[in-house]
Amino acid sequence: MADSSADAPPSKKLGNLGIIWRHAVRYPGKIAAAALALLVAAAATLAIPDGFRRVIDKGFAANGGDVSEHFTYLFFIVMVLALATAVRFFFVSWLGERVVADIRTAVHRNLLRLEPRFFEENRPSEISSRLTSDTSVIEMVVGQTVSVALRNIVMGIGGIVYLFTLAPKLTAFLLLGIPLVIAPVVFLGRKLRDVSRYSQDRVADVGAIVSETLGAMKIVQAFGQEPRESERFSSAVEDAFGTARRRIRLRAVMTAIIISIVFGSITVVMWQAALDVAAGRLTGGTVAAFVFTGAIVAGAFGALTEVYGELLRGAGAAGRLAELLAEVPEIKAPANPVRLPDPAQGALSFEHVHFRYPTRPEVSALADFSLQVRPGETVAVVGPSGAGKTTLFQLAQRFYDPEEGVVRLDGIDLRAADPADIRARIAVVPQETVIFAASARDNLRYGRWDANDDALWKAAEAANAAEFLRKLPQGLDTFMGEGGARLSGGQRQRIAIARAILRDAPLLLLDEATSALDAESERLVQAALERLVVDRTTIVIAHRLATVRTADRIVVMDQGRIVEEGTHESLQARGGLYARLARLQFEGLAA
Repeated sequence: MADSSADAPPSKKLGNLGIIWRHAVRYPGKIAAAALALLVAAAATLAIPDGFRRVIDKGFAANGGDVSEHFTYLFFIVMVLALATAVRFFFVSWLGERVVADIRTAVHRNLLRLEPRFFEENRPSEISSRLTSDTSVIEMVVGQTVSVALRNIVMGIGGIVYLFTLAPKLTAFLLLGIPLVIAPVVFLGRKLRDVSRYSQDRVADVGAIVSETLGAMKIVQAFGQEPRESERFSSAVEDAFGTARRRIRLRAVMTAIIISIVFGSITVVMWQAALDVAAGRLTGGTVAAFVFTGAIVAGAFGALTEVYGELLRGAGAAGRLAELLAEVPEIKAPANPVRLPDPAQGALSFEHVHFRYPTRPEVSALADFSLQVRPGETVAVVGPSGAGKTTLFQLAQRFYDPEEGVVRLDGIDLRAADPADIRARIAVVPQETVIFAASARDNLRYGRWDANDDALWKAAEAANAAEFLRKLPQGLDTFMGEGGARLSGGQRQRIAIARAILRDAPLLLLDEATSALDAESERLVQAALERLVVDRTTIVIAHRLATVRTADRIVVMDQGRIVEEGTHESLQARGGLYARLARLQFEGLAA
């Protein structure tokens, strides 16, 4: 997911802003109101110099008559400007917030469609930074930068037209300075674009380090690595600051050059204007209006130089978000998915499956692997680490597709079915339980979101979780904390079992569900699991062989293949890998 637009020319880079426009055009009424207010505000701004011209030439003249008329006209212009500016600010700011909200939602919705492989190759913390810092840049572009750019373009062009009506010769002199303004904008703008992109990347690094460190705070403190993490974060912050400093320096130099050229040109033009007034070719009011309008035009073009840099920065942010929106899931439903049989049986089969993880192509996770799991059967899968046990679960849920061979659920090739239908028939109790930063109720309802409280308590009772849930300060409404920080390991695991009970799926996958638990927690969890596996197909991954003795069948894996298969007693009698693993464990327990 590299930034493919990093080395693109500015014109193509600005094309990334198209993502903003595609979301903004959904609100044509707001765009029209903002545009109208912008035009009115720009026209009112340009009318102010004409008001001063009238005041000076007619109001201050000896025979100018009642000066109130001219000041009333000027005051009216100011009121129109104030109102139009306020209206423009409201609608433009509203559009900025709305577009950012829509882009964030669209990106997040697309991320939820992507397979695990994408998040193995791209850091979730960096993706999170794109959804926060990059969208903040876009919010500024939509809510401020684009509006400022359009306003200054209108005022710049309108101002030049008005200047020609006042003094064509002076205006021609003034326009000679425009090429001198454009040249440094183009040259320095390219450098500013690269530095801005690098600056955004460094800010993303800061966010990634924060997310990683805070998510592993217990490990950081347990190993006394606070000084190192503090130094690592400070280094990233200083790197981001150094990059920002280069960006600021470039913008400062560009601004200084532009202002000196623009206002230098104005000084030369005013010198000529003074000579024309002395010769009687211009009036004092005309010169005042020319000066005022010239300042507005100069300010407009000067502001455009700053806006250009911000637009490039916004284009970079938009490009990074567009990449996330453009990601297409590799694992998706076919055009005409095959419906799974109804009623569900829970039969699962692997037929001559070969598979390598995309991030580890040099290692074969499964090699010519075949396994038939019958409906209602409990199959335990054991073997050393790296044997390919967890890969079975990854393929069964269709997080990946095999390179060769077929995985079937109830006789249907998983690649021919809708992944959502497949996963609806599977309940999972993982080794590392995920507890969301939400209430106990919402964590339980993840198994079936429409479950009522009666169903939640029944599932909790079956999972041996009801007792500790009732003791929580607010019961099911108690906030669980980040990652379930308010729960013990056994309590988290029992909530995972309650989820699976609520799921009520025909196929159950248990991945080391009792690992790393104390004896009492393991007893409670094991009792809950024994109730859970009744009347459903179950595949159990376990390192603790004592927990799989009662399985209908035990499959022993090594290096992606089945090396033994049978019951606990038959495998013990065979004296192979299972017997050796069992001997090591049981002798270790006895010791």
